[in-house]
Amino acid sequence: MTAQPGSILDLFRETGAYLNGHFRLTSGLHSPEYLQCALVLQHPAHAERLGAELADRLRAMAPRIDVVVSPAMGGLIIGHEVARALGVRAMFTERDAGKMTLRRGFSLQPNEAAVVIEDVITTGGSTREVVDFLKAAGARPIAAGSIIDRSSGKAEVGVPRVALATLEVVAYAAEECPLCRSGIPVAKPGSRPTA
Repeated sequence: MTAQPGSILDLFRETGAYLNGHFRLTSGLHSPEYLQCALVLQHPAHAERLGAELADRLRAMAPRIDVVVSPAMGGLIIGHEVARALGVRAMFTERDAGKMTLRRGFSLQPNEAAVVIEDVITTGGSTREVVDFLKAAGARPIAAGSIIDRSSGKAEVGVPRVALATLEVVAYAAEECPLCRSGIPVAKPGSRPTA
């Protein structure tokens, strides 16, 4: 079951997950478009399909994967579905004192081959934080994946990565945002508050 980027976006449109307006992204950037993955992933059949597709692409990159690690909150559901398709453990990092860490009894074994799964990558910041955490914890991050890549393939996360759909979406620094200058109220629909 191979998904084409157009069919992925069609799925977002069908579920009301492709939003237009004025949005503050987790990265702090502003954009007239927002992809709310939670609205797609609330449907288990869609989550399973997207997870299986990401797993297929990751298998092609890495012959051995021991564990899937996702940043909470956005990567939880899709990370779990990728892990299920790969037949490996799924765990997630959380922020503690501003840094990504494992909690809730999760632990890694030395040199475990890990992939990082996120719902959407814009700057790659959260994925990069998880990759850095994995290295510091003694695991071996080997790849990353996301449903959507909003960076047009430009985000660097420290490991090779794949996405089911790569987009070039307009995003502005807050101080340069024409939507702000036009007085359009900004919404923050993501999972993490920004300063």
